[in-house]
Amino acid sequence: MATAIFHRKRRKLKSEINVVPYIDVMLVLLIIFMVTAPLLTLSVNVDLPKSNARSVESKADPIIVTVDAEGRFFLKLKDSAVEPLAPETLEAKLRAFVSENKDVPVFLAAPKDASYQQVITATVLLQKAGVSKVGLMSQPGSNAR
Repeated sequence: MATAIFHRKRRKLKSEINVVPYIDVMLVLLIIFMVTAPLLTLSVNVDLPKSNARSVESKADPIIVTVDAEGRFFLKLKDSAVEPLAPETLEAKLRAFVSENKDVPVFLAAPKDASYQQVITATVLLQKAGVSKVGLMSQPGSNAR
């Protein structure tokens, strides 16, 4: 009898990585992040003004409303001196002045130790007086601490 010689083929070892399970895991993670990312955003939409960080250049002299640390209101019109006013008087004067001069810039100034409530009250007075745009004054080059 003839002896049958069976040759077994030797398989070469594969030196490649099967990446299919990794792709599956990455797709699942991608879906999880896509679903949860909008839920993590806790923000308020605010329409912030654009600024080039330059000083305001205006042909008209601005109106400056100031709130001091004690909560008193002051008004400086174009050529007049700074005068302390009651909130009702401030609103009436601003309404009369702004109705005649629609394009005049209005600025609100307050020291850093002023009451936040008084600054908000001043902005409400400006809004009631018909002022559509208010600029907030600050010291140039100072850092908030």
